[in-house]
Amino acid sequence: MVGPLHMTNSTLTPIIDVHIDPSDIEQSLRDDVCEGLTATPKNIPPKWFYDHTGSELFDRITRLDEYYPTRAEREILVREAASIVEISGADTFVELGAGTSDKTRALLDAATRHGRLKRFIPFDVSEKFLRNTSIKLASEYPSLEIHGVVGDFDRHVELIPTGGRRLVAMLGGTIGNYAPGPRARFLRSLMSIMAPGDHLLLGTDLVKDPDRLVRAYDDAAGVTAAFNKNVLSVINRHLDADFDVDQFDHVARWDAESEWIEMLLCSRINQTVHVGSVGLDVGFARGELMRTEISSKFRREGIERELGDLGLEMVDWQTDAAGDFGVSLSRL
Repeated sequence: MVGPLHMTNSTLTPIIDVHIDPSDIEQSLRDDVCEGLTATPKNIPPKWFYDHTGSELFDRITRLDEYYPTRAEREILVREAASIVEISGADTFVELGAGTSDKTRALLDAATRHGRLKRFIPFDVSEKFLRNTSIKLASEYPSLEIHGVVGDFDRHVELIPTGGRRLVAMLGGTIGNYAPGPRARFLRSLMSIMAPGDHLLLGTDLVKDPDRLVRAYDDAAGVTAAFNKNVLSVINRHLDADFDVDQFDHVARWDAESEWIEMLLCSRINQTVHVGSVGLDVGFARGELMRTEISSKFRREGIERELGDLGLEMVDWQTDAAGDFGVSLSRL
């Protein structure tokens, strides 16, 4: 389904491909909730954080003092944008998990100055966020063709428009939401839309002091807690469930063996939750944990090995001055 946005004659009209409709979202959510709430231990995939409220909360998280990844990655992109554009030779940018495309502007500005950039393809699960982003970018870059895609990483990557020499960007450490096996499968699906000579720009949070990592996912203001618990409100709204959000606490902890942060929800009491649309009653014991996200942390040698195993050659590696975050550029 394609929905062009009306713009003035001075700008190119963005096109938005929508591959998720409300019934599709609810069926996918129903499947994930049924599977996750009957598993041991219980879990909910992190993609369900990102309704409009969740997307707004995450945008607030990226501005918190404790949450260093966004600032660190922006530092790298601003410093290295011209080099990334030159090395990749791209005339088309694809951004997975675009959100507001705030950090991407450094790349767009550098490519525009270079005179090479023709097309930008933002991909996001939130249609409202994507449309708002597309409108803003169209006014900021009036000669740029914008072709947005609303979809699910795990189902719709192959539907990203083809053509051009492409730089595919997955920033913000989002790749860390995948455990190693699913991460390899996702990257293989991503490579299916890439042609020889295309490049992958990957943002990865690096292993560091565990206390600092935990603080980044459990801020003093409680924004991350609200973001985490919002997934329960999403399930309530879409699946006629009766989660009492106030009876769950946000938990963030470091798994040293897996080298990832886990975000969990901890039941405050013994309780039973009814999920009306699927006829499911789920018991939670007091203190029981339900995982809602992992955020893997990386080392350069591990990233290079994983990408190399998939046929990608790392051609550039940069960190921020503090060495907190890494951005790799790899060529297919």
